[in-house]
Amino acid sequence: MKLLITGGAGFMGSNFIHYLLNNYPDYQIVNFDKLTYAGNLDNLSHVENNKNYQFIQGDIASQADLKKLKKHKFDALVNYAAETHVDRSILSPLEFSHTNALGTHELLEFTRRGQAKKMIQISTDEVFGETQTKEFFEDSPMRPNSPYSASKAAGDLMCAAYVRTFKTPVIVAHSCNFYGPYQYPEKFIALSVTNLIQGKKIPIYGSGSNVREWIYTQDHCRAIDLLLHQAETGRVFNIGTQERFTNLEIAEIILKKFNLDKSRLEFIQDRPGHDFRYAVNSDKLKKLGWQPQTKFMQGIEQTIKWYQEHQSWWRKLQDKNYQQYYQAQYKAKGLS
Repeated sequence: MKLLITGGAGFMGSNFIHYLLNNYPDYQIVNFDKLTYAGNLDNLSHVENNKNYQFIQGDIASQADLKKLKKHKFDALVNYAAETHVDRSILSPLEFSHTNALGTHELLEFTRRGQAKKMIQISTDEVFGETQTKEFFEDSPMRPNSPYSASKAAGDLMCAAYVRTFKTPVIVAHSCNFYGPYQYPEKFIALSVTNLIQGKKIPIYGSGSNVREWIYTQDHCRAIDLLLHQAETGRVFNIGTQERFTNLEIAEIILKKFNLDKSRLEFIQDRPGHDFRYAVNSDKLKKLGWQPQTKFMQGIEQTIKWYQEHQSWWRKLQDKNYQQYYQAQYKAKGLS
């Protein structure tokens, strides 16, 4: 099988590439990534010389860049390419529309033209908006509340339109929050862990009462594996664990793992439009045979250990000159 992984240099995309090459060593993988600030080829240094792995730099929203793939025909395309940080979407919403809406549209055209036999769109539970007590199902109305979630919802709706109008073979997956190795240290768990390692505090928006559902990266990879190989196209699936915690509870769990007290918390002004609670029902996926295997307490220990043992990976991301240096390395290798 030949697969195109877009956004494969990012957190989840790189984890999925590692997963594929470990579990399907004969598969051919092409990683297509724009290499924004969160795209990091260091995530894939262990596989860069694998004969079945190839990296091509490009923007999914650029028709000119997608032409770099014209010689390839793929059995499937898995779209991890996205701008995902809500805070950044508030500061710079247009970038999110460019990648998450227009980029998804270009990949649908790519698939409709026959360059990929099917497409899996990696989306988020945030497209449904917030819920006080209930769970979201696959057919729940989309009520996004941030530029990030609105741009993802736009891409998802375009997927639905292409399925209905053109019979384009697409599967959409709405996932709860990810955590695990290689996550850029701007997201809550990665930021909390790296801050504590550096002797800093954990920032908490508002009172910390907002609720999120969490999935360890390997469990998400297994879910996408199942959708890739067994699910019918034209369908939508939620990916969730029912392991839901307030942000304050998460911070306290991490503090306890470091043997630190609540004096290491810093409560800051809440962000605009902050959704109170997310929760998805994933019974539909479970009927295909998927179950999460990593409980949160186990996954958080593994994640903390990874960041403790890979400080050189994340510390250089904090260097203001690192991105310029990194781009220079790409050019030297002929990757851009």
